[in-house]
Amino acid sequence: MQTATIRFDTFNQLPDEACHRRIRAARERLGKRAVLLCHHYQRADVYQYADLTGDSLKLSRLAAQAEAQYIVFCGVHFMAEVADIMSAPEQIAILPDLAAGCSMADMANLAKVERCWRELGEVLDVEQQVTPVTYINSAADLKAFCGEHGGIVCTSSNAGTIAGWAFARREKILFFPDQHLGRWTGYRMGIPLDEMMVWDPDLEMGGLSAEQIRRAKLLLWKGHCSVHQMFQPAHILRFRNQHPDGLVIAHPECRFEVCQQADHVGSTEHIVRTIKEASPNTRWLVGTELNLVNRLAEEVKPEGKIVQFMAPTVCMCSTMQRIDPQHLAWTLENLADGTVVNAITVPEHEKGLAKLALDRMLAVS
Repeated sequence: MQTATIRFDTFNQLPDEACHRRIRAARERLGKRAVLLCHHYQRADVYQYADLTGDSLKLSRLAAQAEAQYIVFCGVHFMAEVADIMSAPEQIAILPDLAAGCSMADMANLAKVERCWRELGEVLDVEQQVTPVTYINSAADLKAFCGEHGGIVCTSSNAGTIAGWAFARREKILFFPDQHLGRWTGYRMGIPLDEMMVWDPDLEMGGLSAEQIRRAKLLLWKGHCSVHQMFQPAHILRFRNQHPDGLVIAHPECRFEVCQQADHVGSTEHIVRTIKEASPNTRWLVGTELNLVNRLAEEVKPEGKIVQFMAPTVCMCSTMQRIDPQHLAWTLENLADGTVVNAITVPEHEKGLAKLALDRMLAVS
């Protein structure tokens, strides 16, 4: 029987240890009715409760396979939307803190993408010449836009495969919202840099001439990840001067010059796998989110591996940090009492089209 909702302000000032006791008690009461999915960037005091972990691609698959009544997503808003889209109608996706968003995802919205599509239509036959590809770090309505216009979703794990699929259908790609992942993907496919143009959504025609649009193979939305944008080539140079035998691995959301100078470039899953499978006593400089780097450093320390964060300043996904023990305890205790809080529900008219774009991705991957 549903009871009255427990207000969050009763948890807001609760000490962490008290929250942890209540999280454990609520999970015991919920049993298999709730499953916790955690992204690799999630803070350690929440990550410890994960049933399932991974990067965006892995978690997309896991959300589609989950059987629990409640899918509690310890990540950010777009991830919980994916869980709602990919899960069964009777399942409920939940985000413990609705303020856990993604600054990169916010850099592209439907109104600006639709305007871009119209403006491209003044120069090109967009439905015949351009495949829209949205990074999974985007809102559900942009995934629906791609579904409606013959496009697809990608992640940092599969961007190259997805771009190959897209180019097999049409000659150009409109890639949003992260220009850096798009550029690195195009570069790895052999596309010249002068055939990858940045589309600035705040400028008429994206700030490009008609000739530039016609010449472009890849139109890159002017967006970025605030975490990965922090890493600089100078950080790699300093590391190589200090540790000539050290290895550098970076996420493809890093700027192009950083990826060029790295020994390895790949998704969070790729970074974790590469370092775990590396020889003992190796030293690594890692260009991705701090929580992941710190966790990985502890896991491989017994093998004599040294893992260090690329930037000299603290740099973590601040919005994902918002999901703390207080929000998780509040969410789970309400669920255990029969009350759903912070359910994420994608409108039906978007859900079908967004699922189409996501299903295309999963089939191609």
